[in-house]
Amino acid sequence: MGKNVVEKIDDSVKIKTILISVSDKSGLETLIPGLLEANPKILILSTGGTYGKIKEILGHKADACLKQVSDYTGQPETQGGLVKTLDFKIYLGLLTETYNNAHQEDLKRVDALAIDMVVVNLYPFSETIAKKGVSLEDARGNIDIGGPTMIRASAKNFIRVASVVEPSSYSEILEKLKANKGSLSLEDRFGLAQKAFEHTATYDRAISRYLAAKPAGDIKSCYKSGE
Repeated sequence: MGKNVVEKIDDSVKIKTILISVSDKSGLETLIPGLLEANPKILILSTGGTYGKIKEILGHKADACLKQVSDYTGQPETQGGLVKTLDFKIYLGLLTETYNNAHQEDLKRVDALAIDMVVVNLYPFSETIAKKGVSLEDARGNIDIGGPTMIRASAKNFIRVASVVEPSSYSEILEKLKANKGSLSLEDRFGLAQKAFEHTATYDRAISRYLAAKPAGDIKSCYKSGE
């Protein structure tokens, strides 16, 4: 199969469908109403505790614009939230291109939506390992998988998708959406992609350094043998 080469894109992309899944829920009280103000017909897909927080913020408006990712994909979250967003429909929505007919047919085939923005921040790995007496299992449990994958997929596809990783950027994004009738420019999306890849790189460096400092003997002593 030949490599896909993109030759046509839209500079301005209207934000219609957003996926929000955050560990740090600060700023959602401002972000969510602002998104609806920019586009009253917006659809928000969300997971777990983030879904609950957004539903609380929206009140009676939630029924019209908020949907759980598990309802969208048809796959329930696994115990402990182990798998929530790693789903074919989600990644079609993040990676497909507007002017690629095969991609558009794929979206139709599985009844998937093109996702225009992700708002994701990650499990607090660095904060966890900074605590006194933290166990290896506590650290391991705070290695995020779905979050970095969503961030990387959306940032890779900056030609269509906005990847938002910092609550501190919410106000600026809302200002741009308001000024541009609910749309973000290619320059906006590319700037967000730059921040997104730095975010995941920093996160992975913290994990790498932590694991590199652990002798194998210490690791074995943390767990019982299943044999």
